[in-house]
Amino acid sequence: MKPTLNSPELAPLLAFGAHPDDIEFGCGGVIASETHGGRKVHFVVCSRGEAGTHGTARKRVAEAKKSAGLLGATIEFIELDGDAHLELRAAHATKLAGIIRRVCPGTVLAPSLVENQHPDHGRLGKLVRDAARLARFGGLKELRGPPPHAIKQLFFYAVTPEAEPTDITPILIDISAPEFVTAWTSAMEAHATQVSARNYIELQLIRARLLGARTGVGHAIALFPNEPLVFGSLAQAGIGARRF
Repeated sequence: MKPTLNSPELAPLLAFGAHPDDIEFGCGGVIASETHGGRKVHFVVCSRGEAGTHGTARKRVAEAKKSAGLLGATIEFIELDGDAHLELRAAHATKLAGIIRRVCPGTVLAPSLVENQHPDHGRLGKLVRDAARLARFGGLKELRGPPPHAIKQLFFYAVTPEAEPTDITPILIDISAPEFVTAWTSAMEAHATQVSARNYIELQLIRARLLGARTGVGHAIALFPNEPLVFGSLAQAGIGARRF
């Protein structure tokens, strides 16, 4: 039976980013594979990159909108504390929980919790983790709109190699199909203010090729589960990554 948009495997995917380019650089290939398979994907960007060295906030928002479109995703921007000023606040977690209730995703993606990266990344990851719990609670007085919602999975992505958790075994997503890599590359290229300053695209493609070589595929992206995954059978568990 072909999956429908209401079936668990195609419930919307919700991806959070601290800055206008985080999602694309960190896991854009995964987004391309999901939208290609018919899944609805929504981005929530929690600043406009206004503290960055390259590009104005207006330009970066425009780039992000173009990039999301190339990946087949929708996008919104929300105000928290501003770029490079994000703090861990209960009010922020509640606000993100309200978005989770509104979108009703099956899967949520967020930046990893590793501290050795842009401080907004790890803090946002923690806020999203808290929000995923709060979204389930029926008695939270600040959330009186959409009903409680429990997600299926929370995965963290790493924008840079330094942001990869060393204490979590990742799952590896095969994004080898040429259309996935092409869409991902185009989405990264859309962030012209950033890629003109550093060769971010080659960094991400090399990371994906190395993971692919490790697993016997062309390109792969690592995601880090927040908790153990539960499978209905061994047949659903994929294949082992050891190829050497």
